[in-house]
Parts: sequence; C-alpha cells; structure tokens
Amino acid sequence: MTGTVPAREATSLFQERFGSAPRILASAPGRLNLIGEHTDYNGGPVLPLAISRRTAVAAGHAGGWTAVSALDGISRSFDPDNTPAGDWTAYLAGLVRVLQREQLAPRGARLTVATSIPIGAALSSSAALLVAAGRALIALTDARVAPERLARLTYQAEHDEVGVKCGTMDQTIVALAQSGHALLFESGSGQMRQLPFARQVWIFETGVVHELRGGELNRRRAECTEALGLVRQAGLTVSSIAEIPLESLPRLAGEMPPPWINRVRHLVTETARVRAAARALEAHDLVQVGRLLVEGHQSLRDDYQSSCPEADLLVESLMQHGALGARLTGAGWGGAVIALLPVGREAQVIAQVQEQYQRGFGRAPNAWSTKAAAGVRVGR
Repeated sequence: MTGTVPAREATSLFQERFGSAPRILASAPGRLNLIGEHTDYNGGPVLPLAISRRTAVAAGHAGGWTAVSALDGISRSFDPDNTPAGDWTAYLAGLVRVLQREQLAPRGARLTVATSIPIGAALSSSAALLVAAGRALIALTDARVAPERLARLTYQAEHDEVGVKCGTMDQTIVALAQSGHALLFESGSGQMRQLPFARQVWIFETGVVHELRGGELNRRRAECTEALGLVRQAGLTVSSIAEIPLESLPRLAGEMPPPWINRVRHLVTETARVRAAARALEAHDLVQVGRLLVEGHQSLRDDYQSSCPEADLLVESLMQHGALGARLTGAGWGGAVIALLPVGREAQVIAQVQEQYQRGFGRAPNAWSTKAAAGVRVGR
C-alpha cells in the first residue's frame, strides 16, 4: 500500500464497511534505527528515528470487536481473550487485553487499518499498528494518556501478550518521535535526548521478510540472558551486558566460549558505537556516522549472526559505489538496509547497487528515502 495515503484509505474503508464516519482516526510512523541493534533489551542505548511512512487506524464504537485491513479487505471479528496466534488481529487482541486491565478500553470497537509501511521490512510495522490502534482505542473512552505511557502499554501488548521478545525502542520512538530529530534513548536508565537530524536516509529492502515471533530473535534474547550469567560468573558485577566496559572484552574472550562471547562483544561494542554516533551527529560529522554504521553491520554479521546474504551484498555494494555508510537495520534475518548516500549522486549509486543486486539475486531491491518524521498523532 506504499502508494496510498493511509489516513484517507482507512477512513474510506471504514465508511464503506460500516456505513458511517469513524469516531477517531490516529496514525503512527514506522521506525528506522540508525544504529544500536539489540541493545535496547540489554540495557544499552539506541538511536532511532521515525520514518515518513505511516499506519492509520480509524475507529468507532461497537458491541464487539471487528477489524478490517486494507491489505486484504477481509473483515475479521475477534475475541480479545481467544484470538488464534499467527493472525494479525492477535496484536489488536493483546492490546485490548492490556488496555482493559488499565480500564482504558471501550466495550468494543470497529477498526480499519491502512499502511504505507512495508510489512516484514524491519521498519516496525507492528509497533506502528499498536501505537496507532492504542491511541484510537483510548480516545474512544475519552481518556488521555501521555505518549510515554502509550509506549509502555503498547510494548506490554507486543512483548507480554503477543510474545515478541523485543525491547522498548520501537514503541518509544513511534510514540515520542519529533520531526527532524533522531532520539538517543538510553534503555537502561530511560533517559532520552532529541538530536537534530535533517539528513535524508535511504532504505533498501532486501525482499526477505523477517518474522519476530519465536525464531532467532527469541533465541538471541535467551543467549543474552545466559551470557550475562557467564559474565557475572567471571567476576563482573553488572546489571546488564551494556554496562560491561570495553576494556573487559579481552579478558572475557579468554573465559567465555562461543556463541556467548560473540553476543557480548557485539552488544558492548554496539553500545559504544551508538554513543559515538550521537556525538558525531551533534558535530555534524556524517563521515564518522557512516563509518560507525558499517562497523555495526559487520558486528551484526559476524558476532550477532543476525544478517543475511542479501543484506551483506547490499552493504558491500553500497560502500563500493560511494555510500557514506550502510548497515542492516532492525532485528535482522531479513528486512532492510539503511544508507547515507552522497548528495547529488543518489540516483547513480542506487542504479549501480540495484544492478549488482539483480545479478546476485535475480531481482532489484526496492529503494526509497525518508527524513525523520513525527510520532503518533490524531488525524491525518
């Protein structure tokens, strides 16, 4: 649905299916993580921004629960307490359960959803859905919640109810993003700092859809928990992996076997890269930001083992043809690569990269750009 305006489409779909205008319309952006991968659930910092593509949810009161997505046009009635796993309405059901416990849910609702965020491209389409739907459902009760609380509630829905062992980054940036800014978010302390970032960022979709529930993400999170235990056995008193000093890595490498030392090395060095990237942004040093992006990708590929051949080829090709920096973004195992391209040479670089990717995988990657956008809002 990337060629449509989601708010207009969700509104039109609501009127078509339910014969009336929606009571409320809310929209939320997708998320692009500039740097800081897998650090948010390990106590470390992240540096995300909201993208210009959004998910819109139109909502109205009802006696039960019905949702329609513009992606397939199928009307789905769902029971928040008995929704089959695997259906996208499981996200809505989990959200309703969280809101019911907080007395922030209506008795029922009709919902229509439209999006311009590519699904499965690691751009937080699920967080955008939950934050937009949460904003809309809470509005149906005439209650108001702060963006920080909305982020916490929607995180609980995805993490606790749906079972995605994610961190808090996605919901936080989707709810609190400011236009023209990236957000330095210290997940361990909760501290946030908005950093001006007006640069255009390019997104190259690998075409490999990643799946967050179960699978590799949950396995990596379990490995991180195990690794933290081994770190403590080695004599380091830390509450999270992100607290491990860089200078401790050589000693830990002699005491911890793979894959646990690999996961630790990625997280400790990635924590340092995020903070270095924040300083570079403040100094307007995009060359340094680019270097850090590439280093981050290499760490994801080699130590966290969350990349894929398609992403590796894209990063290599982008750097060969003049990008300032590029890396896999999102949880990994598919999704998208982000890149900072030289101003004035974007079209040339994109054409060269698409040609090389075509030779490697038999298809050209979809490429598009965004600037840092605003977070959740009511209306368009």
